[in-house]
Amino acid sequence: MFFLLQASTTGSSSWINLIFIVSMFLVFWLLMIRPQAKRQKEQKLFQESLDKNKDVVTSSGILGRISKIEDSIVTLEVSPKVYIRVTKNAISKELTENINATIES
Repeated sequence: MFFLLQASTTGSSSWINLIFIVSMFLVFWLLMIRPQAKRQKEQKLFQESLDKNKDVVTSSGILGRISKIEDSIVTLEVSPKVYIRVTKNAISKELTENINATIES
């Protein structure tokens, strides 16, 4: 009799463990993977929409205006007649977005 009772609780325990693991994966996906994928998609769309004469900020904090775009290389004017070349991946956001975020926080 004891063995039958133990077998039935072991079966339900494994279902509870399976539900727990699936729910943990779901929470992990909702809180970590999905928002990161959304941010990556927004960043890619931003980098594809870069145009000449936009004020931008690089990921290292350099402020500049786009003067030329050649495939994946962007030339920034950081001061009058001072240019640097960076990759498109290094440009993180528009300058106006960065200033607004700094003012709000």
